[in-house]
Amino acid sequence: MQRATVSIFDPDDKTSGFGLSGDHGPKPSEVYGFVGSITTVVATVIFLVWAYVPESWLQSVGISYYPSRYWALAVPTYVMVTIVLMLGFYIGLNFISTPSPASLNTIFDEFSRDPLSLECSLEEDEKPIEPISDIGIDRINDIMFNNAT
Repeated sequence: MQRATVSIFDPDDKTSGFGLSGDHGPKPSEVYGFVGSITTVVATVIFLVWAYVPESWLQSVGISYYPSRYWALAVPTYVMVTIVLMLGFYIGLNFISTPSPASLNTIFDEFSRDPLSLECSLEEDEKPIEPISDIGIDRINDIMFNNAT
């Protein structure tokens, strides 16, 4: 007599919730994330030990070959200055590539659409939705400045 076995796990289910993608093991993005986080923690600990532990302690442990302590301040400083300069360069590049406020290119471009006039004698409730179009600058000015009370 054969007995039927019941399992809560489906052997044909390829999408188990344990980070496994089918029969090929963990997803590469998860592995890269794990390795990257462990590497970051290890590199930070090594940097802090190198930067703050006195040389006599390092030599007593047997570590005698390491970069000058100058680089413990110079590298982070260079990185921060580079980031600030890149940010300034990016903002300046955006200012250079933006047209002046008096230019008509800030109002009209190749994608501008003039509103179509739909003359329709339908009731108020049955009017069709107007097609997408730009609102004219004269109408914007009228709404913003002439109706101010």
